[in-house]
Amino acid sequence: MNHSASLSAPPRRTRRIVLVSLAILGVASVAFAVRRPLMMSAPRCMAGRWHGCFDTFNGVLLMMLVAVPLAALVVWALARRRRAAGVTSAWRMSLAEVGMVHGTVPFVWMTMMPGLGAGIVPGRVSLVPLRDLVTMGPVGIVGNLLIFAALGFFAPMRFAALASVPRILAFGAGCSVLVETAQYVLRLDRVSSVDDVLVNAAGAVLAALASRHWWRTTAEVPSDQPRPAPASAG
Repeated sequence: MNHSASLSAPPRRTRRIVLVSLAILGVASVAFAVRRPLMMSAPRCMAGRWHGCFDTFNGVLLMMLVAVPLAALVVWALARRRRAAGVTSAWRMSLAEVGMVHGTVPFVWMTMMPGLGAGIVPGRVSLVPLRDLVTMGPVGIVGNLLIFAALGFFAPMRFAALASVPRILAFGAGCSVLVETAQYVLRLDRVSSVDDVLVNAAGAVLAALASRHWWRTTAEVPSDQPRPAPASAG
């Protein structure tokens, strides 16, 4: 009997349960905090009036929460397929991939929403650090922290190359620079600010630190490879 395998199974199961519980708790906390504004968009979405559902912050957040069961189903399907193929860390890989997409795309979508003067007002740039930070307010700061938080939380769990704080910081800052540049080039009537980049990157790092226990390290066997077949005795 392989004692090491039997001893490693309960910790893996416990880590999986803890991770899923934290994800559920996080979604529930966000839903409770923004329940009132979300309910303002719900009647229009249920009536099929998509204006206000995908082109407002409240509507996008509502759609993000409504899609949680679908995201969980995709995680389950991917993990089941990988486990059947003998892939190690199937649940962690699947959760990380779906989490990165589901937790990042809606916030980037909101960031790219055009203002009233889109296409008319020329692009604006603010390159003085901390000047815009004082005008963001608590909601603005929290929103900027969340934009790449899911990416910072899940990316090191999926990719060993990103399993370090400096790399996540650079990755988050690079993604934020791309978004800010797109805002300027597309003339979305938004200010491309260096403070947005700083806060976005900080949010990615803080989220990465929260998931550090589950990071995929370079010392591990590649998770996307099937387990080697056991050697036959005799």
